[in-house]
Amino acid sequence: MAVQPEVNKKSVMRTVLDAADDVFTRITAGISAGEVRRMIRGEAPGRPNPRLKPHSEAFLLHIKPTYYHESVTKFTHTFRLGLLSTYLFFVETITGLILMIWYAPTPERAYTDMIRLLSNVPFGQLMRDLHRLGAELMVAVVTLHMVRTYLTGSYKAPRQFTWFTGVILLVLTLFLSFSGYLLPWDQLAYWAVTIGTSMAEAIPPPIVGETVNLLARGAPDIGANGLMRFYLLHVLFLPLALFLFFFVHYYKVVHFGISLPSDEEEVGQDTANKVPADRRVYFLPDVMLDEAALLIVFTALMVIASVFFFAAPLESIANPQSTPLHTVAPWYFYWLQGLLKIADKAIAGVYLPGILLVLLIGIPYLDRNPSRRGRDRRVAIISGVVAGIVMIILSWMGTPYYAVQGAPAVEVIQELMPEEGMGPVREIGYAHLPLGVYDTRTHPESEDEEFNHILHEFEASIAAFEAKDPSFNDAYGILTISQEQPSLKRINWDIYWLSPEGVDETYNRFFFLHEDAFYWEQYGIKDFSFMRPATGEGE
Repeated sequence: MAVQPEVNKKSVMRTVLDAADDVFTRITAGISAGEVRRMIRGEAPGRPNPRLKPHSEAFLLHIKPTYYHESVTKFTHTFRLGLLSTYLFFVETITGLILMIWYAPTPERAYTDMIRLLSNVPFGQLMRDLHRLGAELMVAVVTLHMVRTYLTGSYKAPRQFTWFTGVILLVLTLFLSFSGYLLPWDQLAYWAVTIGTSMAEAIPPPIVGETVNLLARGAPDIGANGLMRFYLLHVLFLPLALFLFFFVHYYKVVHFGISLPSDEEEVGQDTANKVPADRRVYFLPDVMLDEAALLIVFTALMVIASVFFFAAPLESIANPQSTPLHTVAPWYFYWLQGLLKIADKAIAGVYLPGILLVLLIGIPYLDRNPSRRGRDRRVAIISGVVAGIVMIILSWMGTPYYAVQGAPAVEVIQELMPEEGMGPVREIGYAHLPLGVYDTRTHPESEDEEFNHILHEFEASIAAFEAKDPSFNDAYGILTISQEQPSLKRINWDIYWLSPEGVDETYNRFFFLHEDAFYWEQYGIKDFSFMRPATGEGE
């Protein structure tokens, strides 16, 4: 009797379902659809455990541990900072590749491309905001990851080299973010990078410093060559270096395991890889679901923040002939700018950061205490806390609030309508600027409450500077808002005072604000900006 074909022994539906399950099992590298259903229902795996097969067969999962110690899966043990650091790098890679499509790294094109990206490319502003927010978060998260590792003593043997690669990843993250700072080619980026690269000149001997500075800029001043260098560093060389050290770092983490809470181990022992069967938490499905849920929530929060709260700044186009008032470094280099205010450029920009980096790398070798328990590491923890406080103080010193002060009249207007950025006046917008002349001596008021807040701040700021600066006597201000032409208002600031010599002094500055320019003003792009001396005309 002839053997019937397989298709005749089964129904057509069963044949289709078996074929679909076979395809599904191949895609998941060994897990059938039925096993996935059991995972979702929270059922225990069978024996042998089919959920381990993807770790040997799948391209992505083969680098993940098959199981973890239950203690290290608690959120409060690691706060998933390592996972978030890795995820943010991939977010930066994806959003960066999208932004590269509409960007050319030349002074003639860079700024125009940014404007086009923000105004004419669908979701262009969202992509740029996500990229900038991701860069800021990546610096913060990697730093917090290092702090967590230090406070828990997870840098101790056998993880000294893991700590070293982590320090390198932190440095690469900082410079990766800084290298992208110049790419928008606006005033903030241009001058921050100009100041940053100038510190290379302090590297001894002078010939070395000058050469490094010239190599970084590509010319005596930042220009086309410098922009191209920073672009290549940002999109090619630094990401490749970070990618390499990331995999070395991750290999070491998997090899030695995530360090357990210190109270669960004997002093001097490391049992992270010796996980009892009853304390194992398998990656599939428990850890994977936890990590996926965290990343989904984290991504949603990033998108919400980018849409409603965070806007990547874009100032006026880079102008080598005009240095903006209160130019600052990126926030993660405020501490370095603070050092530069109190020490020589060679000491603050080269020697101290170099010593700090060496000390950071050498922590596992300087701390000979075998215990990771907090009560046994008071010196290390107190030293870390003191170092953190010093960094916070230095960071505050790096802001314009410390040891930086322009002329009082300049500072008053800078607070209300700064050269770069929004400021209170641009924030309230064209519609809330009623025409008229407003003299602070008469305590003016208008029908617009938002504008009244500006007037009160104008008056209070003048009074505050008058109280603390003896050269600023009998000061008062006049704000004039006029309709220059349809849809264009002129905002004229005049501040008058009496110098200690009895000479009348005047400072005048005026701007134009277009009715339809609020979108651009949101990014600090002014239609016009003029300044003139007391006896001169607007240029």
